[in-house]
Amino acid sequence: MQITAICAILVHDLLSRHGLIDGTRSWSDTLYASVITVIGGTLSAGGSNAINMWFDADIDQHMRRTQDRPVPMGHISATGALIFGTLIAILGSSVFFVVSWKAAFWSFFSVFFYVVIYTIWLKRRTPQNIVIGGIAGSTPPLIGWAVAAADYTGGVNPLDLGSAIPWMLFALIFLWTPPHFWALALYRSGEYAQAKVPMMNEVKGAEHTIFQSKVYCILLFMLGSVPCFWPESGLPLIWAFIAGGLTLWYATSVWAIDPDEPFDSNGRMPKAAKSFFRSLYYLGWMFLLLVLVSVIPPDSLGYFGPLSQN
Repeated sequence: MQITAICAILVHDLLSRHGLIDGTRSWSDTLYASVITVIGGTLSAGGSNAINMWFDADIDQHMRRTQDRPVPMGHISATGALIFGTLIAILGSSVFFVVSWKAAFWSFFSVFFYVVIYTIWLKRRTPQNIVIGGIAGSTPPLIGWAVAAADYTGGVNPLDLGSAIPWMLFALIFLWTPPHFWALALYRSGEYAQAKVPMMNEVKGAEHTIFQSKVYCILLFMLGSVPCFWPESGLPLIWAFIAGGLTLWYATSVWAIDPDEPFDSNGRMPKAAKSFFRSLYYLGWMFLLLVLVSVIPPDSLGYFGPLSQN
C-alpha cells in the first residue's frame, strides 16, 4: 500500500504546480517527501505485520497462504516477532515527525487500528472484520498527502489536510477492500473456516457475500464521479470517465462470480480467484492513472479539465 502514499504525494505536488490547490512544490520537495514516506511507511507497515504474525501464530499454520510466514516456519519466535514489530513500528511512525506531525499521527493511528482493532479485536469475532479493519489499510494516502502538504496545513486537527482529495483516495481503498478480500476468502473457501476466522462467506454464505461485494462496486463507481459534483477538488472531469470505466471493468469480474461454481483441482473457485487478482490491477491502475491525469496541464484538457475552470 506504500505506493498509494507515493501517488498521493505526486498528485498533490502536480496539482499544486498547476495552481489547482494551495502550495508551491519543487521536484526536490517531492523526492524528499517520497523518501521519508517510503522509509517511515515500510518500517511501520512491516512492524504491524510482524505484530500480526505474533498474534496469529496459532492460526497461520493452518492456512496455505500464511503457513510459510517466518513464525509458522520457525525462523523467528512469536515473542521475537512481537518485540521486533513493536520497535520498527514505533520507529517508522516516528520518522514522519521529521516533516509532519499529522503524517506521524495517521501512521501511529494505522498501526494501532491494524494491530489492536483489527487483528486482536475484530478478526476472529465478526464477519465485518475486514470492512472495519480496512480503515487501517486506507490511511497511506492520508499519510502521503500530509507529508506533501506539511507546509500548508497548520492547525491542531489531524483531519484537516487542506483538501478532500486524500479523503477520496482513502474512500477508494476502503470501498475496494471488502470485495477484494471477500474474493480471496471465496476462492480459498474453507481455509478461513479451518482457522476459525469468521469471514463473510463462511458466516453468511457465498451468495450474500457476492451481493455485498456488488454493493461496494456500485459505491466505487459513484466515488469516481467526484469531479462532477465537486468542481473545487481540482480533479479534471476526464477522471470521472477513467475511474468509471476502470470500475466497470473490475465490477464485471465480481458480477461473474458464481456462488455455485465447483472447485478446481486445488479446491478453489476460479472466477473468485480471477476477481481477486483483477482487483489488484484495478487499484494499481486507479492510482497510476490519477497521477498521469494530474501531469496533464488543465488548459490542454479543454472540456475534460477541472469544472472549476470551465
